[in-house]
Amino acid sequence: MNTYKIHQASLLIDSKNQLGEGVLWHPVEKALYWVDISLGILHCFNPKTEETESWQMGYMIGTVVPAASGGLVVALENGIFHFNSSKELIRLFDFPESPESGNRFNDGKCDPSGRLWVGTMNKWVRSHAGSLYCFDGNSIITKLSGLTISNGMAWSADQSIFYFIDTVDYAVVVFDFDNQLGSISNKRKVIEVPLEMGAPDGMTIDREGKLWIAHWGGSCVARWDPENGQLLEIVKVAAPHITSCTFGGENLQTLYISTAREGLTEKQLKKFPLSGGLFYYLPETGGTRAHFFK
Repeated sequence: MNTYKIHQASLLIDSKNQLGEGVLWHPVEKALYWVDISLGILHCFNPKTEETESWQMGYMIGTVVPAASGGLVVALENGIFHFNSSKELIRLFDFPESPESGNRFNDGKCDPSGRLWVGTMNKWVRSHAGSLYCFDGNSIITKLSGLTISNGMAWSADQSIFYFIDTVDYAVVVFDFDNQLGSISNKRKVIEVPLEMGAPDGMTIDREGKLWIAHWGGSCVARWDPENGQLLEIVKVAAPHITSCTFGGENLQTLYISTAREGLTEKQLKKFPLSGGLFYYLPETGGTRAHFFK
């Protein structure tokens, strides 16, 4: 019988985000970024000063990654932009799908070579309407299509494996990854998530190669072993809808967790008033650095 450890996350910021997502630790700035997708807001928390700064993007925002040239790269519903050090939005690429599609960018991350992988989904969650794209700074290539909610992704330390989540599948799939070419192949399923745990959303990888997955509707982040599909640990969170997680802080020893208020009834919000907040937990293991967009 599979036994696992149970822990409890603590509240960091009672931010009451509508759809908090895309939590990112910037390894140079030593700051925590995350987004409120629905409201189109980019947030930044400085642990040293304990101050939060926010910027209105004007459009729904799905992804934030650090840029090697300074600043950030963000995926908005109308395209991919460089949010530079002067806090100006510089368009890098138009949204790759037609406005009539009703789609928007969702989760995204950079691969070890600095290409941005970012998925799309339908704003009304129409089945199989989304895709996964790879943007190298010049062109954008479709990597997967027929997705419903393109979500969490991670790469193995040796750069040979790409992990991916389409939320509605309640599973994690892996592909062989060629870092030089940026190609994926040989898809197979490595983790099956029980329905009662909530849908898998955002994902990060730790130093031991284990996956930490945010469970939407499951009130937890869970640590999974992709080698055998086993559940290893559960971190309970005082909110039903857990959206993303990342390692940050000193030596990447803190697990930061974002949550959402969207989709909750008034009764649920009264029961879970910290929904939409940012939480943290201190695991026994640490994480890996975010890759920069190059």
